[in-house]
Amino acid sequence: MTVLVAYASKHGSTQGIAERIAEKLRQLGKEAEARPENAVENPGSYEAFVIGSAIYYGSWLKEATEWVRRNRAALAQHPVWLFSIGPLGTEVQDAEQQPKEMAEFQQAIKPREQRIFFGALDPSRLSFAERVMVKAVRAPEGDFRDWQAIDAWAASIARALG
Repeated sequence: MTVLVAYASKHGSTQGIAERIAEKLRQLGKEAEARPENAVENPGSYEAFVIGSAIYYGSWLKEATEWVRRNRAALAQHPVWLFSIGPLGTEVQDAEQQPKEMAEFQQAIKPREQRIFFGALDPSRLSFAERVMVKAVRAPEGDFRDWQAIDAWAASIARALG
């Protein structure tokens, strides 16, 4: 069974998590590859999907949302897990952390599970406008990704795939 770990990443944090999930799946005996959504030509050739996106302003990145919508028929026929990268820091501050698209995705592709992981913020990778916004909202800087939680989630996916 080949698992596609598809992702949309603006500054690399989501890409790093997607690559880690694919690597963990391979370590556990699954055939898996991480690819940006826009580089996936034939999603029908995969048998399971782990799909992730960064969250900006409460939504997945546009290319991720459009990719899921465009491929909903193929996704609905296979096991799917979703992950989102967004909060910074070590605690979720807002109970409304689910990206806006999740209700639609739940109905359209019926993912087995969805997770939100903390991201990373490296100001050197941001545009001037993004740095201004980060400063205005006082977003914490640093890498807040919980690699143990990410590895555990990937292991649970491998177990579910059998």
